[in-house]
Amino acid sequence: MNEKKMPLSKEQLEKIAVKYPTPFIIYDEKAIRNNARHIYRAFSWVKGFKNHFAVKACPNATILKILREEEMGVDCSSLPELLLSEKAGFEGEDIVFTSNDTPAEEFAAAARLGAVINLDDIAHIETLEKSAGIPELISFRYNPGDARTGNVLIGEPREAKYGVTRDQIIEAYRVMKAKGAKRFGLHTMVASNELEDKYFIETARMLFKLVVKLKQECNIKVELVNMGGGIGIPYHPKDKAVDLNYISSGMQDLYRQMIVPEGLDPLKIVFECGRLVTGPHGYLVSKVRHIARKYKNYVGLDACMANLMRPGLYGAYHHITIPGKEDLPNKNLYDVTGSLCENNDKFAIDRALPLVEKDDLVVIHDTGAHGYAMGFNYNGKLRSAELLLKDDGSVQLIRRAETIDDYFATLRFNNAPVIV
Repeated sequence: MNEKKMPLSKEQLEKIAVKYPTPFIIYDEKAIRNNARHIYRAFSWVKGFKNHFAVKACPNATILKILREEEMGVDCSSLPELLLSEKAGFEGEDIVFTSNDTPAEEFAAAARLGAVINLDDIAHIETLEKSAGIPELISFRYNPGDARTGNVLIGEPREAKYGVTRDQIIEAYRVMKAKGAKRFGLHTMVASNELEDKYFIETARMLFKLVVKLKQECNIKVELVNMGGGIGIPYHPKDKAVDLNYISSGMQDLYRQMIVPEGLDPLKIVFECGRLVTGPHGYLVSKVRHIARKYKNYVGLDACMANLMRPGLYGAYHHITIPGKEDLPNKNLYDVTGSLCENNDKFAIDRALPLVEKDDLVVIHDTGAHGYAMGFNYNGKLRSAELLLKDDGSVQLIRRAETIDDYFATLRFNNAPVIV
């Protein structure tokens, strides 16, 4: 059982909400740093180990700077993510650029930053060469097709738009070697929010086999293997957290059996986890606007799907607590909703909670990744503030809430000329 606790009391949250009106997301800096260190300890046997934090999970400069201080790199998938990472102080091979359907200017930007360019498709070679030339180090994202199974969030690999196929992968490396690439990496991403430990050990087995095959068939020594992300977190209190030490030990055994005998040691192993790092340590704090009693009982919040779309999009579970009522019995069934003109704007359906009253604060847990980042402005909803609970107990504003002026900023009224 994973106990879901908020690092702040009801009284502390009420004081914060006076200065920063709800809804807001607040991140726990100390917990994020401790989590980052735990990941690095688990893989300390890997020479040069690094987790490239997936910027898409939490694209906030302050969070990125914290992770850079903890020796993490970044994984980027767009030009804005590259530029945000640059502003947060990342450079060179601490940046991995993996995208799909990629425009030439994004390859050029990644090359300018010295990022590891990870190609999603063999057809991208031509675009990369024309826009940025052939880099010394190149990587490909591998899609194993029906050789592996995915999960509900990312789908089956054979149905995915991502990655170079089994039939293409050897040829892709041959082409890049012939074009002058000198260093090689290999990447995959076949699951999202996966909680089965052995899944990641089998991913390592799959990639190590391909590393050996590339040496034998192409005389290519892969120096960098990116296991991707996808390590899940226990959103539900009954979920079992992934055992990183078990995964690491299993990978180390495979490394000794498969990599060392082939003379491929040292092989740098990296990940690109985002959710695992910040997900459990962010909290969406909202306030109850209305209690509606219709065919069901509804708790209407000042947050909505625009603040957290995972429950509405995936039917994902996020734990909900009412500060000050954590020890009361959960005897009341509610749908917990927002105010969008969409019936799937629900954080929970038939959720057992204590008696909820108007103006209660509500905490939605595990929103430190893919929360704010997936927000939107439908119905004219404005994105919330992001706050940081610092190690000393103070609270820092790390992104202000959007205003109506922000919402109107890209519009043109009264036929005003557009200046380009």
